[in-house]
Amino acid sequence: MQNFQQNLAKLEAADTQVLGVSMDSPFSNGAWAEKIGVTFPLLSDWGGDVTKQYGLYNPKYKAARRINYLIDKEGKVVEMQIDSEAIDPTKIVTLCERRKSEK
Repeated sequence: MQNFQQNLAKLEAADTQVLGVSMDSPFSNGAWAEKIGVTFPLLSDWGGDVTKQYGLYNPKYKAARRINYLIDKEGKVVEMQIDSEAIDPTKIVTLCERRKSEK
């Protein structure tokens, strides 16, 4: 999350809306965002229904896997990064900037 926060200005300049999603409660998300300085919205999948429907639930850790989706304005997933690939947003930032410059 902090890595995306550090790149938020670049992403917003590339017409990109950043959202975070976790299985934590809205209250926990708010407290966590404040603690780590995240200013983009954090959505709650309290109970994990959506996480499980998308096949992203990790029963070993009883938590969601880390994943980044880049979804275009038509709702098509154009990039997906899972687990360790999802930590560094550099590729997503570059794709967003490239998509913006191609317009």
